[in-house]
Amino acid sequence: MTTTHRIVMGNACNLSVIADATVHLVVTSPPYPMIEMWDEVFSSQSEDAKTALLNKNGSSAFQAMHNVLDLVWKELFRVLIPGGFACINIGDATRTIGPEFALYPNHARIISACSGIGFTALPSIVWRKQTNAPNKFMGSGMLPAGAYVTLEHEYILIFRKGGKRQFTTGEEKVLRSTSALFWEERNNWYSDVWWDLKGTGQELKDKSVRNRSGAFPFELAYRLISMYSVQSDIVVDPFLGTGTTTLAAITANRNSIGVEFKKDLLKVVTNRISQDSVSSSNAYIRERIGRHLDFIQTRETEKHKTPLKHKNRHYGFPVMTRQETEICLNYLQSVTRLDPTSFTVEYVDTPMVDYFGKGSLFGTLG
Repeated sequence: MTTTHRIVMGNACNLSVIADATVHLVVTSPPYPMIEMWDEVFSSQSEDAKTALLNKNGSSAFQAMHNVLDLVWKELFRVLIPGGFACINIGDATRTIGPEFALYPNHARIISACSGIGFTALPSIVWRKQTNAPNKFMGSGMLPAGAYVTLEHEYILIFRKGGKRQFTTGEEKVLRSTSALFWEERNNWYSDVWWDLKGTGQELKDKSVRNRSGAFPFELAYRLISMYSVQSDIVVDPFLGTGTTTLAAITANRNSIGVEFKKDLLKVVTNRISQDSVSSSNAYIRERIGRHLDFIQTRETEKHKTPLKHKNRHYGFPVMTRQETEICLNYLQSVTRLDPTSFTVEYVDTPMVDYFGKGSLFGTLG
């Protein structure tokens, strides 16, 4: 079992290296319009955005920046298969331009643009991103009525191209079954509010790179990939950054293509894949199965005291439903670098767990 992962140096507005209707899922987080750290990026691609910022015209700058992103959304619609999903992580912005402080609703503007292109907008996810000190205040502090609330959440916008994806062949149905979620994961992950994710800091030694890179948590990307694709699918991130989507795709046994225009991030991404992906992916798989076993133990001993009637065929441990009996999480065996921007990942064909009801999972994992 093998997956392939490519990094393409280029502009997200032009995904010509990707053929029409070949991508199953997009997971990405673009530069956020009206966040000052991204002004240079938008100004370099839009004279209108540059002029509006110089003239301190916030509403015009907001529209000009989104006009740049609109080109990306059109490309994503082109490359997705019918029934494919696009998951876009975005935060709104607050900013003072000239004398005026205002909210710039990035998430609403993207929903409007993508719906106009032809995407079907589905319910969004809000996740808590606490990045401020607990005693912060904005505006006039404790004095009414000039203070304003701080933004401590972001949105994951979910779009689908066309109707529901169809799984018709025997191979497609098998991959869908092995890619199923655990019952308790499904109940948590398909909630519209995620409270258990934290913002991810940038562990980059080069401060100039760190200041120009945005990242979301690994868990966020992994969940979305698990929810909206199946094993062996192709996942694309047109704003690759430090490569979190690629690492999540590797862990989840999906193929991936990442697009990034900052050449100084290429080394960061390739180093993460080469040096960290086998150990970190396998550790995450152990952790995921361990969380399931903890859930089952709690349910059987503390709540119901009745063994569950379903068992996973590959591992032998109990599961809640018949749909979970084929779940298989493959360990990584090796990562091979084919050239400066592409890799193949080999997976172990059989589960590296001999659980079968005989004791602790962590006593048998290598």
